[in-house]
Amino acid sequence: MNQTTNVRALFVVAGLYDGLLGLGFLFAGPQLFSRMGVPAPNHWGYVHFPALLLIVFAIAFFAIARDPLANRNLIPFGVLLKISYCAIVFYYWLLGGVPTIWKPFAFIDLLFLVLFLWAYRAMRPLDAPDSNPPFSVARP
Repeated sequence: MNQTTNVRALFVVAGLYDGLLGLGFLFAGPQLFSRMGVPAPNHWGYVHFPALLLIVFAIAFFAIARDPLANRNLIPFGVLLKISYCAIVFYYWLLGGVPTIWKPFAFIDLLFLVLFLWAYRAMRPLDAPDSNPPFSVARP
């Protein structure tokens, strides 16, 4: 398998993950909250909006999977999504106030974050200068 095939597979998995997660919280939010013992928000719009955002990101991830080189510019948005989620969960976890339901997703997103950064570098255009050529000679 070449790197483009690996990047495509990564973003298909990311699209399925975020898409199914978004659909789950969109259509079964009350059941998920109840089952995990998390108090319901005072309005389900607080859950539905992020669920729809996950679905939007899933669509972007499928676009990247379809043509990773042409849609490389979308990868940083996925990176920012993963940074945002991880930062919020880990911050509140350190403060001792995050429900268990959110913790596994933070570790999964941390893995996606690392893989998205790899994919962004792997899909660098061939004519782009390499900031770290393998046999570079330092010039004074």
